[in-house]
Amino acid sequence: MREEDQETSSHKRSEPRERDSHRHGGRHGRRREEGYGGREGGKLAQTFRRGRALSFLDNLIVKRETLKKQVNDPDFEAIREVVSGELKAVDQIIQEYIQAFELYDTNPSQDSP
Repeated sequence: MREEDQETSSHKRSEPRERDSHRHGGRHGRRREEGYGGREGGKLAQTFRRGRALSFLDNLIVKRETLKKQVNDPDFEAIREVVSGELKAVDQIIQEYIQAFELYDTNPSQDSP
């Protein structure tokens, strides 16, 4: 084989590899190189999800506080047992939610009805 043919054939052999690596790396490969993927990107998503979980927990705590006020409100005397049951249920949901999403550093109000 002539030297020119060897150069051309070796170039041709390396060309598919470059395309293959591009095909396999694709957009995701570039993102990893630019710092968008991998662990850093996962942490951002995890932080976002944790923030949403904490926001939902805050909503549950607001509902709990509302029910506590209603249990002690004379206007709700006729349905006090129902409101008290709802309050107990929301307390249980809050505790299960904290455990399920590992939100132990969040301190919901410790008062009981």
